[in-house]
Amino acid sequence: MALLLIKNGTIQSPYPMGKMDILVAGNKIIAIDSNISEHSVKTLDKDAAIIDANLHWITPGLIDTHIHFNGAGGENGPQFRTPPLQLSSLIRAGITTAVAPMGTDGFSRSLRELLAKSRGLENEGITTYIYTGSYSFPSVSITDNIITDIVLIDKIIGTKIALSDHRSSHLTVEELRRVTSDTRVAGLIAGKAGKVEVHMGSEEQGLTLIEKAVEGTEIPLTQLRPTHVNRNRNLFNQTIDFCAKGGVADITTSMNDAAVATSECFDQILNSKAPLSQFTLSTDGNGSMPVFNDAGDLVRMGTGEVSTLLTALRDIIANDKNSINDVLPLVTENAAKRLNLEKKGTLKTGNDADILIFSPSNLELQYVVSQGRIMMQEGELVQYGTFETPDSTK
Repeated sequence: MALLLIKNGTIQSPYPMGKMDILVAGNKIIAIDSNISEHSVKTLDKDAAIIDANLHWITPGLIDTHIHFNGAGGENGPQFRTPPLQLSSLIRAGITTAVAPMGTDGFSRSLRELLAKSRGLENEGITTYIYTGSYSFPSVSITDNIITDIVLIDKIIGTKIALSDHRSSHLTVEELRRVTSDTRVAGLIAGKAGKVEVHMGSEEQGLTLIEKAVEGTEIPLTQLRPTHVNRNRNLFNQTIDFCAKGGVADITTSMNDAAVATSECFDQILNSKAPLSQFTLSTDGNGSMPVFNDAGDLVRMGTGEVSTLLTALRDIIANDKNSINDVLPLVTENAAKRLNLEKKGTLKTGNDADILIFSPSNLELQYVVSQGRIMMQEGELVQYGTFETPDSTK
């Protein structure tokens, strides 16, 4: 079994651990200690890789809990369908775990295709999961329904639905309650998160339907996770109250001009009664970003950028180096907890070897280790997707 030793780095696990060494065997972390002998490691494996991370930060790999790695979109015609992502874009962004939903189009696009893409990316070197369902209700599925999707298909960990959006099916309270109940029960049976990923649009009712759906039931408020909650100021203010009452929410780092910037969201949370532990960040990467006028006409189309997760971290940490202790959990530990990914999100013995090494001065990514494999070395990609080459990714 190949060994990898990372020496002398300052570990944020995501919380500070000081200067430590990390030993990786296969795809697992097998030791974290203040002085792991390079000689001993080389004795066990003469071909062991050694990385000197002196004067660098070591963090868990980033978890993007809402990214369209098989493409999305389709508003305004099939020429607006965004293409699938390639491995290199995820590695450059430091994303070692990615979770994908369907987008607006759950009809000409297929959950089966999404599942196949998920398996392909995993074979290429990162960890992937998907959500069943789409914008529409009744929810699309691979098997008979969303329950059997979650129970029988390993990669499916929850259900996606859309609310407060003119492109959604405008579920009733009872319909949303049923989707939530079915997803929860399926998660319990399968030993998975069983959460409902709720795409939030900009309609005035905002999160009201979510609160009504769990009202009078024993369903935890955390069973539903609204995302894109920084779409506009009113929705984000409502989200702060929602999370202060025990809800969880996801902030999108790719957003159009009307959105509340990620760094501003972070500051507002710090000055509120809502705990940071209730929030995550995700990119909505490669999703379409349509802008509609008051008449409902499409006036502009953009695309979610995978790189924005790192950009958001840099923007926040640039204002205060100490804020890494607060913001890093939003893309590591918090995300892993929300989705019951027990071996992800923290650096400790027995966990998956998903590791990033940064230059702390500018938060430039120097190394990416995913599933124990070095994917980026000294700032350069060393692993590519099946149909990628060094020239094709420049």
